[in-house]
Amino acid sequence: MDEIHQKIKNLRIEQSLTLKDLSEKTNLSVSFLSQIERGSSSLAITSLKKIADAFEVPITFFFDTEVNHNYMLPAKERKPFKLEGAPTTYSRLNGEFGGRTLEPLLVTLSPKQEQNQTSNHPGEEFYYILKGAALFKVDGKEYIVREGDSIHYPSEVPHSWENILNEETVILCVLTPVIF
Repeated sequence: MDEIHQKIKNLRIEQSLTLKDLSEKTNLSVSFLSQIERGSSSLAITSLKKIADAFEVPITFFFDTEVNHNYMLPAKERKPFKLEGAPTTYSRLNGEFGGRTLEPLLVTLSPKQEQNQTSNHPGEEFYYILKGAALFKVDGKEYIVREGDSIHYPSEVPHSWENILNEETVILCVLTPVIF
C-alpha cells in the first residue's frame, strides 16, 4: 500500500494543484499540507476528509480495503487500521450498501492519548464507552464519559476528546456523514 502522504502528493500533482491551491480548497495551511506530503506530520480524519473532498475522491481512496458486500461483518473480518503517525486504532463495523449514512467504528485510544486539535464539521457523533473512560470537550463544556456511558452531539460544535486513563479506552462510535 502506498503511504497516505504519497497518495495525497500524487493526487495533487495529477490534478495540477499547488500546495497553495490545495490549502485554499481545504482551509489547511500550506506548511501543514507540506508536512503531510513529506510524511512528517500525522493527519486527523477530519483533515483527511477535507483533502478527499478537495480532490473529489472518497476517503476510502487513501486506504487499501476490501469491499464487504454483506450486511453483516463478522468480527474475524474486521481490519483495524491507523492513520499515519496517530496512536488511535479504528475498526470499521459496517457492511457495504448504497446510500449508507452512518459510520460505525470501534475506536481504541492509547493510554493518556489526547486529540491534538479541536474539530468541527457537518454531521453528528455518538460515542459509547465499552472499556475505560474519556474526557470529551464539547462546545466549551467538559464531560467525563465512563464505561457504560454515552455522549451524542452535533459535529458542528467545537469538540475534542482524550483518554484520561493509564490504560486503553475502547469506544463504539457512530458518525455521520460516512467518512470511510
